[in-house]
Amino acid sequence: MNSAIRVFKFGGASIRDAERIQNVASILQAYKGTRLLIVVSAMGKTTNALEKVVAAHAAQDGKAFELLNAVKTSHYQLLEQLFEPNDAIYATLNDTFVEIEWALEEEPHEDYDYMYDQIVSVGELASSRIVAAYLAKCDLPTHWLDARDVIRTDNLYRSAGILWDETMECMQRTAVADITEEQFVLTQGFIGSSSENFTTTLGREGSDYTAAIFSYCLDAKDMSIWKDVPGVLTADPRLFEQVSKLDRLSYKEAVEMTYYGAKVIHPKTIKPLQNKHIPLHVKSFIEPEGSGTLISNEVDDKYPPMVAIEHEQAVLYISTRDFSFVAEHHMGVLFNKIAKYRLQVNLMQNTAISFAICVNNVSDRIQRFVQDIEQEFKVTIEENLELITVRHYNQVTIDSLLLGKMVLLEGRTPQTIQLVVKDVPVMKRRV
Repeated sequence: MNSAIRVFKFGGASIRDAERIQNVASILQAYKGTRLLIVVSAMGKTTNALEKVVAAHAAQDGKAFELLNAVKTSHYQLLEQLFEPNDAIYATLNDTFVEIEWALEEEPHEDYDYMYDQIVSVGELASSRIVAAYLAKCDLPTHWLDARDVIRTDNLYRSAGILWDETMECMQRTAVADITEEQFVLTQGFIGSSSENFTTTLGREGSDYTAAIFSYCLDAKDMSIWKDVPGVLTADPRLFEQVSKLDRLSYKEAVEMTYYGAKVIHPKTIKPLQNKHIPLHVKSFIEPEGSGTLISNEVDDKYPPMVAIEHEQAVLYISTRDFSFVAEHHMGVLFNKIAKYRLQVNLMQNTAISFAICVNNVSDRIQRFVQDIEQEFKVTIEENLELITVRHYNQVTIDSLLLGKMVLLEGRTPQTIQLVVKDVPVMKRRV
């Protein structure tokens, strides 16, 4: 393979409307003549909208087609701003949505996660068709590649695992020859296919991971993620006023930050790159000339406090029904069930008679988990919580983050502190 291949990933925010797509094309003009593979996400909030289609179809409430038509309308409105009325992209996009319409005409599949993957994946398929067609229109020849022909996975729907040997083989056979200096190759993030050729997804925000898979299999020179921020920041600028950009970051630090909830990169992205020492650039599509952040092997032990906040958290307080201690055999049962229902445990704590876990509040999974263990265990659920994680913490930072908060669970290491908190009601003073 040629190490000169580069991999770019553009997320939903970078292609959410006609102006943003035009901006992406402008950025890519500077890379004409480069062996470049481009990964794109669904546009804007399309994935959220398609999740509502799935829920409506499962509920059979009669709203699924109405919700899908809203998604289709927004995409066709976009075409009107980018293409002439008789452009071939209209028919291509129509064919893309037809498959989902066929699925909605059938009874809901008994496996919700399977059904989810078949429907939600249309977001990436639609956006990639549009962007590839627009790049070609801008004199940037672009070959559209179906990621499902390359990314081979198991059949763990909504969180599929990569079959690396098969994916490497498919990459050699399907993708490499098309990545030339004469044309870009553009594909989808987030999606793959099982051995039965059913569509799978890699988990929400999984397009970063897709780009890392391609980078690994292609022995890429480097990988770039294009964001609406200037690089990796010490905190989410939507939540905090005083944040600073990190010019350089080690793979290890990036893994830690993303694992604990920093949204700038998908948690699974770093490891494939680290294994082959492929540099990762996090750059701004708003200011493409900016330096961004370089993530590589370089180690820097001097980092400022870095804050990640995970919303939509729930704490499950689990105790035995027979008044016995929560012992090792109980833990074995619980961990097996946690794995079965794919609960993402962000923090855990146990006492003699109870076991508390903080998880992402995916209500359908939590409900199935609780139903499965309720004969042996009593479960109390507390919702509407936040998980605050601070890397390289100091007391001043912790105190500022806990204003108006009550701490329910805490975990601490020399480098990292995690706090599950809820808002404290403001008490009115008596006069």
